[in-house]
Amino acid sequence: MIRRYALYWLPAPGSGLEAFGRSVLGYDNVSGHPVPYPDTLQDLAAVTAGARVYGFHATLKAPLRLAPDAAEADLVAAARDLAAAHPPVPVGGLAVAALGPFLALVPVAPPPELGLLAAECVAALDPFRAPPTAAERAKRRPDRLDPRGRALLDRWGYPYVFEAFRFHLTLTDALPEADRAAWHARLAEAYAATGPEGLTIESVSLLTQDGSGPFRLLARLPFGDAHG
Repeated sequence: MIRRYALYWLPAPGSGLEAFGRSVLGYDNVSGHPVPYPDTLQDLAAVTAGARVYGFHATLKAPLRLAPDAAEADLVAAARDLAAAHPPVPVGGLAVAALGPFLALVPVAPPPELGLLAAECVAALDPFRAPPTAAERAKRRPDRLDPRGRALLDRWGYPYVFEAFRFHLTLTDALPEADRAAWHARLAEAYAATGPEGLTIESVSLLTQDGSGPFRLLARLPFGDAHG
């Protein structure tokens, strides 16, 4: 069975943001268990099937297979070293927004440090990444990318890195244009009801996926803690 790994940011354990994200996607990627949808948002199940596989997260290093000469322990150690040397990154407030046909939580005013963190994560873990297969590359729809996007895909295995990176926490699958405004209003209202606070990134998390199953937490790695 093929195993993949990804470096994500996950909300702090026990936080309101964590509870909100789990309830929206119907899945807890820490425990690996399903989560009931809110009574007022039961129909979310129909528009989150794809996002549910990954759980509530922000991507810092996209899913990868290990290179033949790489080991899981080495990947974990590299991610731990990265986290141990990193200071917290203040992000500030989040808001529900459209990213193409998807809805997501995004920073109201993303700081430059956020893009730098993502770039560090991409570069630090790339030596462990197996090159994408032809099928994996095709899933990224290179025909729809501009030349720079295809170059990033070919070099890093993912086109939305470095200047193309945008920190976001996905809330839905792709929605028909006619449905986006209504879902935006409903999810923004649900998020506002959580009493959202400003976000500071203080850790990163490695997750794993076996086959086509859901992603699940492997290790949460606090910043500035070489033994966390």
